[in-house]
Amino acid sequence: MDHIDRQILGHLLKSARASFQEIGASVGLSAPAVKRRVDRMVASGQITGFTAQVNPSALGWKTEAYVEVYYRDNISPAELKRSLEPIPQVVGVWTIAGEADALVHVMATDMADIESTVERIRENARVGRTRSSIVMSRILERPRT
Repeated sequence: MDHIDRQILGHLLKSARASFQEIGASVGLSAPAVKRRVDRMVASGQITGFTAQVNPSALGWKTEAYVEVYYRDNISPAELKRSLEPIPQVVGVWTIAGEADALVHVMATDMADIESTVERIRENARVGRTRSSIVMSRILERPRT
């Protein structure tokens, strides 16, 4: 991936609906050249998809938390995914270094929904404890380039 590819990605991250012509005008390429580069990045797995960004409150999610999950013993990433993926309020899961084994991003309708989601996470017999941090406000979110 070269500098121009990164510029193209920057444009796509800002607006996945930008036309190849608009992007090309900004990066100094023709629309077909931009399309070839985008197609190449898709084929190579550098671009994994195109999506819409939705305001969480439009889905009724007005409350969010990050939950540190501490397991009684080792847990594989595959098992983490298998146990947490069925919970619709769980929107992200990461294995992390430190005391906790995983960090779980939860988005919910209200505090009662957060509480029931954390209780659902705790239903796994291997979970020793959890620690939750409630998001008060979103200050800065950058596209991941």
